[in-house]
Amino acid sequence: MKELNELILPEDVKYSTDHEWVKVSGDTAKIGISDYAQDQLGDIVFVELPGVGDSFAQGDEFGTLESVKAVSELYMPVGGEVTAINAELEDAPELVNNDPYGEGWMIEIKVADASQADALMDKDAYLESLKG
Repeated sequence: MKELNELILPEDVKYSTDHEWVKVSGDTAKIGISDYAQDQLGDIVFVELPGVGDSFAQGDEFGTLESVKAVSELYMPVGGEVTAINAELEDAPELVNNDPYGEGWMIEIKVADASQADALMDKDAYLESLKG
């Protein structure tokens, strides 16, 4: 398990209390889980993602992760319609552990309400929340 000062927490994403990240770019956003979340879960062995065209509200469950330790639900940090999924995770779920903000991204969405991202945590606030 990583110490808090060892976590990779990019400044250009927002974080949810459920440990998902979102990177909004115009009216689209990429979503994945934080380095903290993947570290806590351990080796991820299966990723279940929604289909392209599925729509979710902020806070809705959109998929699951299965690790050697547990099964964990994934929740939407912002609402929107799925425009792409990271199909590589089907054959290589370990990408979530190896590169959670890069090759381990999960879904891309057309954002329903970009202001929802404003209520999420920046890097510093997320780090403070992890300290409890």
